Amino acid sequence: MPAILGVESSVTGKNWQPRGGHSPEFEREALAIAQRYDLSDLVARVIANRGVSLQKVEKFLNPTLRDALPDPSSLKGIENAVARLTLAIQEQEKIGIFADYDVDGATSAALLTRFLHAVGADSVLYVPDRTLEGYGPNINGLKALKEQGAGVVITLDCGIVAFDVLDQAANNGLDVVVVDHHIAETTLPRATAVVNPNRVDESGELGHLAAVGVTFLLVIALNRGLRDAGWYKARPEPNLMEWLDLVALGTVCDVVALTGLNRSFVAQGLKVMAQRHNSGIRALSEITGLDRKPDAYHLGYVLGPRINAAGRVGDASLGARLLSSEDDFEVFDIARTLEQYNAERKSIESLVLEEATAQAEQHGFDGPVIVVAGEGWHPGVIGIVAGRLRERFNRPACVVTLNGDTGKGSGRSVQGLAMGAAVIAAHQSGVLIAGGGHAMAAGFTVERNKIDTFREFLSQRFNVELSGARLIASMMIDGILAPAGARRDVVDTLERMGPFGSANPEPRFVISPASIYRPIVLGGNHVRCVLMGKDGGRLKAIAFRAMDGNLGSALLQHDGRSFHVAGHLRADDWQGRRNVQLFVDDVALI
Repeated sequence: MPAILGVESSVTGKNWQPRGGHSPEFEREALAIAQRYDLSDLVARVIANRGVSLQKVEKFLNPTLRDALPDPSSLKGIENAVARLTLAIQEQEKIGIFADYDVDGATSAALLTRFLHAVGADSVLYVPDRTLEGYGPNINGLKALKEQGAGVVITLDCGIVAFDVLDQAANNGLDVVVVDHHIAETTLPRATAVVNPNRVDESGELGHLAAVGVTFLLVIALNRGLRDAGWYKARPEPNLMEWLDLVALGTVCDVVALTGLNRSFVAQGLKVMAQRHNSGIRALSEITGLDRKPDAYHLGYVLGPRINAAGRVGDASLGARLLSSEDDFEVFDIARTLEQYNAERKSIESLVLEEATAQAEQHGFDGPVIVVAGEGWHPGVIGIVAGRLRERFNRPACVVTLNGDTGKGSGRSVQGLAMGAAVIAAHQSGVLIAGGGHAMAAGFTVERNKIDTFREFLSQRFNVELSGARLIASMMIDGILAPAGARRDVVDTLERMGPFGSANPEPRFVISPASIYRPIVLGGNHVRCVLMGKDGGRLKAIAFRAMDGNLGSALLQHDGRSFHVAGHLRADDWQGRRNVQLFVDDVALI
């Protein structure tokens, strides 16, 4: 489509496109939404941009679990899981929890731990070390759980492709229940039950759930099974809704689509989190200075990275322990440790990113995918670095850390090119030793001498999927405002459209025309300024990490010229004021 304001190549090389388009049908739908729901034209257009039909606006603006929650028994394997776990609880059998080391795994583990504790069951947790053990179940970890008395083990956010390990576990007499959401192969691992909405034989209607969402459905089903078995005749039944803060945190941080059930999970979970019942979340919020009602941004960019830091550079179990503990002294100690780990992670990430970027630029960008590898790159940051490369070069990126004859890799993709399916296909073709994931992210193991083969495999596959189209860096725009039009009432109304995230992106506007006034560098890498309109209207603005590229230079060396400035409007309540500021993503010279 024609570029917004004619911006075909901005300062960061982006083509600005209208989100949703501006066909006559779109115009009629936006007008109907505005009139029926008494919304401003701007907000109605933003809603229509997301493909929300006139009949679904009410549920979009007011998502509830009552409307979205399915019967958990619709998931295949869940009844077998409930039967085995109900028996374990009734027989006072210890239940082992083997959880992944990211936020999705940590929240899943904390949710299940809290539920089992609430119903009087005994559990023991194991989180593998990313560097020493890698992703997914391993036989030593499962043996450790069995040695601690576990007769049944639940794998959370992992296990769907752990064929050999789960074969060994079964041969050793250990019952395993797999709870996962990653893409499954045509055959399932040997287990007592496999609960995964992305099984080949599933409908796919719940395939967008994070592992913590699947875990919550399992908890609902298990709670119902215990009720039917008469378990609550002698004890109170737990209130499952009080743990929706964990479900929201894991869902946002795993960057799954915030549509349907996920949207309801996060909307209701944020309300629960605002009450600060969870000791660990409360401690981490205080350590980070989060003193306002949290939104999806805080989950994804404030709390989540610190919990993830434990699995990346430190003790991988700290995230789950923080979120499941009720000991105020313990959680504050863990929160402080996570803050330190996060600082360490940033330092390591910066070094690896510099080397990976240089290597990517040296290889050139003739193909549709970037694959770089480095000796001894820290495995805890390669996923983040892959994401940074994807953002910078607008194409799928894989980053591999080499150690001996093999390498551990992490990939991140762009919309329309499924990384997880490509990695699974490479594994099935013998290009990779192991691999799996979902559409936007994947992990894999590759032989050192097959990295070029893997790059070629991905290039050929993605070229077929592109069907001759070029990967063009685009930035989607929801509307245009003058600085004076960025009012607080507009921001307050837009917040009703949250939570924002994957598949429900935060609205992005162009502020135009705007002059740059008093730009200054903050923290060595951010640029703060004031945008001024022709009518004298002013709007505070900040561009994060702007000094890494051309954006910072454009803002600092504006020479009095006028710009189109693209970004997200946010409330600014500093010192009790009710102002608005723009988080700048991009600029273009008028």
